[in-house]
Amino acid sequence: MSNQQDYDTIIEALQQKYKAINQDTEDHLYGLLYSKPITYWDYIQTDALLSLQTQRTTLPDEMVFIAYHQINELIFKMILWEIQQVAEKEELDATFFEGKIMRISRYFDMLTTSFNIMREGMEIEQYMKFRYTLTPASGFQSAQYRLVEFASTELINLIDYRFRASIDRNTPYTHAFEHLYWQAAGKDYKTGKKSTLLVNFEKRYKDEFLRFMESYNTKNLWTRFKELPEKDQKDEDLVKAMRHYDYTVNVTWVMAHYNAAKHYIESGTGDGEATGGSDWKKYMHPKYQRRIFFPELWTKEELDNWGMDV
Repeated sequence: MSNQQDYDTIIEALQQKYKAINQDTEDHLYGLLYSKPITYWDYIQTDALLSLQTQRTTLPDEMVFIAYHQINELIFKMILWEIQQVAEKEELDATFFEGKIMRISRYFDMLTTSFNIMREGMEIEQYMKFRYTLTPASGFQSAQYRLVEFASTELINLIDYRFRASIDRNTPYTHAFEHLYWQAAGKDYKTGKKSTLLVNFEKRYKDEFLRFMESYNTKNLWTRFKELPEKDQKDEDLVKAMRHYDYTVNVTWVMAHYNAAKHYIESGTGDGEATGGSDWKKYMHPKYQRRIFFPELWTKEELDNWGMDV
């Protein structure tokens, strides 16, 4: 009696898999004979990842600053990955939607609490020295965070509130782009002159942003929510998840960032200015910009007092 395992079922499944993509199963099986076994460090590419923290100064706490922001960018990538699944889901329902929104919210919850690392994890004197080597760079220039915003809501909700009345769905994307809320952090609206911070940012990412804005115009989270059946739009768990995400991103997380910046910039060391030269208080504090992803899920009183209770 043979104890040899029967692999016929597995081989048949492999043949079906490779036949579906017009591939020779035998070639792939031969490939297994010569391929290396996987290791954790190869799969995660640990060596490459840990080689990306390049300091500009000899100050030890700069390493904390670099690694922290790189971790943030990895989390933004994970957030965009979850949003994309909602955006491209053909048969969307409340259960799937809520599950993805809560995943995204947990990432932002983690980002919010992690600001304690930034606020308490660096010596003020060290930060106020190495930050000068970052000018005119700024966390403002996180392109992935801008993509998260574009993918979360309709474009009108990201327009500077002073110009919303003059912009609608027929407005060219290039015109709308010039009136996004964050333009105020890098533009003098009296003269129209843009700061180096903003010029560099747009030179690198503007074309990508415009393509992404157009792509997500009809599949952002808010638009997809409004496509759901009325019953699903009133699902208590989904609405609660949407509100949590909205408030976490646009108030809680922003204020954690604001307070961390304030801890250093207003420490009495340095000139009290942001590295990119922006009016960081008015740019960051939610009571000024009043960006809200899902406005119809909030009461008038909540909207009127947005960001005022923090």
